[in-house]
Amino acid sequence: MVEGAVLGLYRFSRYKTEGDNLKEVERLTILAADHRRLRVLREAVRRGRILAEATNAARDLVNEPGNTLTPTELARRARGMARAAGVRCTVLAPAALRRLGMGGLLGVARGSQEPPRLIVLEYRGGRARPHLGLVGKGITFDSGGISIKPAENMEAMKGDMAGGAAAIAALCAIARLGLPLRVTAIVPATENLPSGSALKPGDILRAMSGKTIEVISTDAEGRLILADALYYARSRKVTHLVDAATLTGGCTVALGTINTGAFAGDQALLDRVLAAGRSAGEKIWSMPMDAEYGELIKSDVAEIKNTGGRKGGAVTAAKFLQHFVGDTPWVHLDIAGTSEADKERGYQPKGATGVMVRTFTHLAMELLSKEDGRSPSAFR
Repeated sequence: MVEGAVLGLYRFSRYKTEGDNLKEVERLTILAADHRRLRVLREAVRRGRILAEATNAARDLVNEPGNTLTPTELARRARGMARAAGVRCTVLAPAALRRLGMGGLLGVARGSQEPPRLIVLEYRGGRARPHLGLVGKGITFDSGGISIKPAENMEAMKGDMAGGAAAIAALCAIARLGLPLRVTAIVPATENLPSGSALKPGDILRAMSGKTIEVISTDAEGRLILADALYYARSRKVTHLVDAATLTGGCTVALGTINTGAFAGDQALLDRVLAAGRSAGEKIWSMPMDAEYGELIKSDVAEIKNTGGRKGGAVTAAKFLQHFVGDTPWVHLDIAGTSEADKERGYQPKGATGVMVRTFTHLAMELLSKEDGRSPSAFR
């Protein structure tokens, strides 16, 4: 009840000088039929509020215009959210990215005057394992670069950092809940714009892993920055790795705006992610990852290319990412269709959904239940 009320009352009106004449709900009172369960009820209220407030925080970030929410501003807001949740935030600037060899992130950033950032949030909940890694795509505006997008609906590309927003907000929710595990969230943040210095089709980049990538389309930029972020997550010794990204239009064609597409390198972790989505009320559908799809992204001049064409585009994007996760259990979540609602639906107003914040948080509970042998409900 609390989660639904806080989510349903959300409005993004920061840039409106006049209100929308909606009446505000000032107070919600919940009556306990049995006073002996009052402590349980209070804890449920606390958890529902934390989950909903974190989702709304992600919605706020995604709804922000691109001229306000630059990579630098996203990093600044992540610092503020981390400070409020009591977690550590580190932001890496271009000099540090060059030392790490993050050619994917730096390559995409070449077309913009805004410097890129790698945002790293760390929560240590009292034990070393499990160590959950959350990676989120942080393109604060995506024009497509040299492979420029059509003008129609390009304004929606301010939300191409929805995966990054989910990762940041979820880690803060996990910290506020005090869940006893370790979580690291990593968000590569940049703009993707055309200019005289921008990445060009036919260019070859070297990712942090050392793997070379032929750029076929500069509009397939999300996987380039995620390649570096996923490999960096591996260097932080995460035991489970999940990424969320508004990655492909192909996933939206396949699943519409109802289901998030899940692409797994590990069936056991996929089962946990699907269970977490059911608990959170966020629909996720498992997609194929057959080895044959990998043939479509083989390059004649580099080790891989960044797109295999329109056929199976959502799958080949996931196969590309798989090159950078090694043997770490990993699931990729394509939220291109579910990160934004085109009209109001129940507790979801039009605009950013904050999708995957609650799934990520419930996933932390699922992983704890696996380690402790208890039901996930024990952590809720």
